[in-house]
Amino acid sequence: MPIPGRSPASAGAAAVLILISVALLIGSPAAATLVLTNESFSPAPPLVAGSGQHAVNTITIIPSGATTFARSHTLQMQTDLVNAWWNIRVIVNGIPAAQQSASGTAAFVNGYLLSYPTTSDLSFTVAINGTVPASAGTTMTVLQVTELDNGGAPVPGSSITVSAPLLSPSPANETSPTVPSTASPVAPTTPARSDGFLFAGSFFAFVAAAAVYGYARSRH
Repeated sequence: MPIPGRSPASAGAAAVLILISVALLIGSPAAATLVLTNESFSPAPPLVAGSGQHAVNTITIIPSGATTFARSHTLQMQTDLVNAWWNIRVIVNGIPAAQQSASGTAAFVNGYLLSYPTTSDLSFTVAINGTVPASAGTTMTVLQVTELDNGGAPVPGSSITVSAPLLSPSPANETSPTVPSTASPVAPTTPARSDGFLFAGSFFAFVAAAAVYGYARSRH
């Protein structure tokens, strides 16, 4: 029975708008809020290029919709560690509820593993083992978590990043400039006369003196 004062056409239009609104709410679940509640590194930062690294991060999910997490959404996890190995555990009300492993630079968790009534306390722990790559930067992304929607696109404002500083490489050993050696000047040496030469010179001087003396006496 039509509502008094409202035409059937307007009533139908209102019903269509209500259906569209409900469809939008169902098709676009509210994004959850991700909060980093604990982190640990072994060994402790700064990270050293080429060395092994173990990191454990706990993230709490604060629901923003009808459930703790949209079943049709996905969590994407990424790391800059090389040859990474993942161990992910979902914890509900303090009790382990799900566990999965992965390898590589990325891992994914389906939304149905995170979807619980909003009265539940939900968190998940991400343990990563890998190798710190050689890098010229000063920091490295150990973990980045992003919520993806139904189409695989990042949900705005849902990403959190865990970074750690890198140890600055030591400067290459530089060769000290060679200082030229300063040799002390060598005093020129006077050629030494042989004793034979000195004796011969004295002998001829004596003979010459004797000849002059004899000539002088013969004149008298």
